[in-house]
Amino acid sequence: MSSGESAGKRGLVVPVRPPVGRWVRESRAGLVGLAVLIGAGAGLGAVVFRWLITTFTHVFSGHADYSDAGRAAHPWFPALGPWFLLLAPVLAGLVYGPLVYRFAPEARGHGVPEVMYAVAERGGRIPVQVSVVKALASALTIGSGGSVGREGPIVQIGSALGSSLGRLARLPESRLRILVACGAAGGIAATFNAPLAGPFFAMELILRDFAAESFGAVVLASVTASVVGRAVFGNTPFLNLPPFSLRSPVEYLLFVALGLVVGACGVLFTRVLYWIEDLCDRLWRGPEWLRPAVGGVFLGGLLLLLPQMYGVGYPVLQNAVEGKYVFGFLLVLMLGKIVATSLTIGIGGSGGVFAPSLFIGAMAGTAFGIGVHAWLPSVTASPGVYGLIGMGAAFAGSARAPITAVIVLFELTGQYTVILPMLTAIVIATAISRALSRDTIYTLKLRRRGIDLDKHPSARRLADTKVSAVTEPLPEPLRDDLPLEPAAHALALSGHGILPVVDDEGRYQGCATARAVAEAVADDHEGRVGDLAELPPLVTADSTLADALDALAQAPGTGLPVLTGKDELTGWITHQSVLSALEPAAAGR
Repeated sequence: MSSGESAGKRGLVVPVRPPVGRWVRESRAGLVGLAVLIGAGAGLGAVVFRWLITTFTHVFSGHADYSDAGRAAHPWFPALGPWFLLLAPVLAGLVYGPLVYRFAPEARGHGVPEVMYAVAERGGRIPVQVSVVKALASALTIGSGGSVGREGPIVQIGSALGSSLGRLARLPESRLRILVACGAAGGIAATFNAPLAGPFFAMELILRDFAAESFGAVVLASVTASVVGRAVFGNTPFLNLPPFSLRSPVEYLLFVALGLVVGACGVLFTRVLYWIEDLCDRLWRGPEWLRPAVGGVFLGGLLLLLPQMYGVGYPVLQNAVEGKYVFGFLLVLMLGKIVATSLTIGIGGSGGVFAPSLFIGAMAGTAFGIGVHAWLPSVTASPGVYGLIGMGAAFAGSARAPITAVIVLFELTGQYTVILPMLTAIVIATAISRALSRDTIYTLKLRRRGIDLDKHPSARRLADTKVSAVTEPLPEPLRDDLPLEPAAHALALSGHGILPVVDDEGRYQGCATARAVAEAVADDHEGRVGDLAELPPLVTADSTLADALDALAQAPGTGLPVLTGKDELTGWITHQSVLSALEPAAAGR
């Protein structure tokens, strides 16, 4: 006799352990374990990605960061002088252009919209090869002078890792989305040494909600990734800035003005980015894999004129906030960054827009600070304070993520003394962004494809699906000269409570309802069913499901006829057919 049988005979309850796979998929502990694993993987991915950027920057420029080198020559090719800048983007484009085109077209561009789309529309599914291709393409782009950031790539890399692990564990879509957000948070946290910014970035921009279960998992992934990142990069703020302080409460009025100005600059950045991308699309007629190399000639020419645009440009940003540039040059750098980032992405480069928005905000904010300090020197802080706050305001103006903007700036700089003016400017920048633009720098890319993330997924399907896609066979219509008693019998058998009525030539005359016919029969009415026909809300084959659902809500029965023209019947639509469009899998069971 087995121990289980003897235990059963003694009346003991023996707990049954679920299989390991089911435990991972369904339990909270399983989600926690996967979140920690993804955080560690995202942290290692961030370390490798930053190493790739540093390596390729040395290869293509001969410097650790060429943006602050001042047109220096490449140490390996001194005879070329600064003219090597014309060749670096071209050579890199010849490598990453075919790589992206052949293996992962999703790796092109700034990355975050693709992750948002995967979470909102594809249940969190991201192809596994995206991680490798995105890392190589973005590192080549930035290392060869592309004026983009590294947060978009690391978000896509970490998200692809989370998606791959979740699919390997066969998780349901609800948990797969959480793991994608875990990967995004871990990547941000490790690459910027920002364990708080990672979760808020993932929740506010990727998941777009703050559910308790998902927030806990995302925080764990972020903490784990931060531990890995700090073990390699050390525990220091991302930017080393001197301490700043405010001089007068009057300055809060100036910070309101700063939010208005720099928030508008963030919106300008968004519009110029997509305008230049559209321009590149119209002008380019060659193969897509060659586009980055040919466009690299124009990017190289811009770098010759303004080498401060090379790569991410954090040394230039720090110099600006520390007051090393004059007013006019700050404006040149701001406009140059807008154009350089837009051109890099427009020619097919791969990189993020988060760091460029910080750069743009630092230049605009510091220039604003120089202006107000010259006007009111006794009551204003140093221009660097305005530059620091401008970084968050520009990101809020372009991405419209105020919580993330505050947390990111606080963690990147370690400057708690400016938290109140930072909140003021960021809220104002978010408000002006909403007033000037419907979309953010991330959602506009998706809206241009016809995807509106502000709508619920079911609402998006209703708005995007035509009635013709879910039309059911038309029930047998009633002839308008049919007596009421046979009509009542036909309506009872139909189960719809309503049937279309046609004349002797088959033209649509309206619909008869079971209630109207039953009342007429009860009153001994001697007429024909055509006398009781009424016109319910019109539904055509070209109507959307959203319009059809509104019509069904007003219909006196459970269905409505679908017309191709004014009086030609083509099918039938019911609430059930609409539900089948919203839940195709459920309809198939």
